[in-house]
Parts: sequence; structure tokens; C-alpha cells
Amino acid sequence: MKIYSRSEFKDKTADHNYLINWTSQLELNNGRQYEQYEIETSLGKTHIWGLNTKDEQLDTLVIFPGARTTVLFWDFDKGLDNLNHKMKIFMVETNGLPNLSDGCTPDIKSLDYGIWATEVFDKLKIDKAYVAGASFGGLVCMKLGIVSPERIKAAFLLNPGCLQPFSLSLKNLYFNLLPIIRPTQKNVLKFLDKAVFSKPNHKISGISEKMLVDYEVFAIRRYKDKAQKPYYMGKQLEEVNVETYLLVGDKDLLFPYQKSVDNAKRQIKTLNEVKIYKNVGHGIETYDKALNYIGEKIKNTTNNKSTK
Repeated sequence: MKIYSRSEFKDKTADHNYLINWTSQLELNNGRQYEQYEIETSLGKTHIWGLNTKDEQLDTLVIFPGARTTVLFWDFDKGLDNLNHKMKIFMVETNGLPNLSDGCTPDIKSLDYGIWATEVFDKLKIDKAYVAGASFGGLVCMKLGIVSPERIKAAFLLNPGCLQPFSLSLKNLYFNLLPIIRPTQKNVLKFLDKAVFSKPNHKISGISEKMLVDYEVFAIRRYKDKAQKPYYMGKQLEEVNVETYLLVGDKDLLFPYQKSVDNAKRQIKTLNEVKIYKNVGHGIETYDKALNYIGEKIKNTTNNKSTK
């Protein structure tokens, strides 16, 4: 696999220690400890967090995060409990994002992220699983759905970054660029309030919000981000051949929901259902009802198969 770019922390040892301590704080807040895997892939070392991964009787869910995040954002306030269905959960830290995985990335417009995700399945000995991805992670799910559709039971896309170009509205550009130009807690909070959440309906606890702000400030200040950003996959989407569910928030500034819905209906021939959540921002992976929905669909599929 050809490496397109390499992102890196300014001080790998010190910055990785920060991430490890940050994760320990999340574990303390949630009252649980995440399992850890480190595997070798074509993009270097890939780090994976896990829950219940030793129980072979459970359904398997593999999660891919959004850009400039860690996949552990999905579990703020024990958010994964909102699945209401005990599963083997593998949370993959996508290479090239500010996390414990190596910073190498392929050309985002190639299918290489799908090849990489297949390698992750192989190294973790996952034959077939449900996959879920938020924003950038939704793009990874679709790449995997083209490269290895036989490995996916169903894909859940949460405000994905592959169904339309990034919005160039002045409002969206302002609130996205503000914390990049001046990475202060105040500016990150403005971005979160205007683009990621939609308070009071869509929010996280005060302690989790502080951890999120701290992570974002750290990532912007300490990570030399050279990764390409999500793009509209266009006709590539027509090659996806896995059962797909689309979950969008109507307050998403980054990828306004209606265009994503329209393009998905037109181009993903295996699109099963669309869920539109009112007063929900881009960070839909932190919204309890979205996680409820994913868990319910997986549970119902499992129950239907067991009764046949």
C-alpha cells in the first residue's frame, strides 16, 4: 500500500502519555477498563480498544471514529451502554488521526482504507461483523463495504463524510476554523456548541464535555495533521453492496443532512433505512437515541435469525 501522508505528534512519547492518561480518566469516569490491541497493518501500528471481546457468543460491532477525534468519544458517559445489547465491541483508532495509532495514511480517494480495514478484521480474527462509523469513519465503512462486503453484516453511517462535500457555508467555515486558528478552550466550546451538539436536546455531561474540549485543544496544538479530509465518494458509492443504515442530525453544519439523505437514496442501492434526528448536531455518536437505534437493529437481526 502506498503511503500518501504521515501525520505525527510533536513529542511522541510525551503526547502518547497524555493520551494514555486521558483514557485512564475516561475509564475512571465510566467505571470500566478497556481491553487493548495493537496490530501491524499496511499503515503501521493500529491501536484498538475493546469491550467484551473474549465472549465468542456475542455479536461483533467494529467502530471507526471521525476526524480529529478518538473512537472513545463514542463512550462518553458510558454511551455504548445505550446500545442496550451486549456485544463484542472493537473501537479502532484509525491511522492518521490524533490517537495512539501510527500517522500513516493512504490516498483517501483510493480504496486503500478498505484494504486496511480488512487487515484489521484479519488481525483481530473477525470473520464478519456489524460496522459503524461517524463522519470520517462512515467513509471507512463504505470503503470496506466495497473491498470486502462479505465481511459486513450491516453498516451504520452516522453523519458520514462521504455523501457530499464538506459544507462551505460561511457559518460552518467560521466555527470550524475558529479553534484551528486560535486553539483555546473558549473557541473549541464555540465550535462544539454550534456544530457538534444541539443543546439542550443533544449534549453530554459537564465532565465529559471538559474531557472533549481538552482532547480537541491537545490535538490541534500537538498533532501535525497532514491527513486528507473526507470527500464525496460519488459513483464509488454505487459499488457498495452491504446493508446500510443512515443516521443523520438535522443540525449538522458540516454535512447538512438533506443532501446526505438524497445522495444516499440515489447512490447506495443497499440502503435499508434513514433516521433523521431533530435537534442533533454533527457529533451524533454521542446521542443516546442513535445508539439505541443501532443496538435495536442488531438485536432484532440476531433474534430473527435465531428463530428461523
